[in-house]
Amino acid sequence: MNLTEQLAREQDHWAPKIPAAPAALLVGDLERLRNSELPDRALKAGERAPNFRLPDANGRMVELDDLRARGPVVLVFYRGQWCPYCNLELRAYQQLLPAFDEAGTTLVAISPQTPDHSLSTVEKNALAFPVLSDVGSNVARAYGLAFDLDDEMQRLYSDFFGNDLSRYNGSGAISGWTLPLPATYLVGRDARIQLAHVDVDYRRRLDPLQLFERLQKS
Repeated sequence: MNLTEQLAREQDHWAPKIPAAPAALLVGDLERLRNSELPDRALKAGERAPNFRLPDANGRMVELDDLRARGPVVLVFYRGQWCPYCNLELRAYQQLLPAFDEAGTTLVAISPQTPDHSLSTVEKNALAFPVLSDVGSNVARAYGLAFDLDDEMQRLYSDFFGNDLSRYNGSGAISGWTLPLPATYLVGRDARIQLAHVDVDYRRRLDPLQLFERLQKS
């Protein structure tokens, strides 16, 4: 079963479990994001990928410029370990990690979580590629992906789903409730974005098989 099929099954699993009122809030928030400037602001293929330097789950600093000097880099921006769709996505990339390694391509996952929660993500999903902590979402902002959840959505995530994001992301007044749009970028040695996949709907992700096929053609 590929990632697209797994995501569809996960959506079918959750659909009957969410009452009408919370479901309507989620749909309304997706529409708000679609109609905002955010989709247009996100970096596109052909643009230059901003450099960054972030800690991995063990506190080691990782810099994009260093990674791309060795070959193409795949950047996967995900929301956090509390998101089941993100976990499916990360595990799908882990399954293809040997193929990416053989192709000389580095995989990197980025979320606004603190390093401790990034480590939990690594352990939970048995990941063998760098999982970086963008606390404060500065890198997500540089890529045009960051947005703040409003008070209503904060209550929904915290009270209904039991996910107090400020606990995962740090307790800053804004940064704790800032998320990235889920996004995947393929960055070349020249720092140019060769492929960009950004979707306001957190239930949809780029299948790593499609990305690998694109990589083989480049």
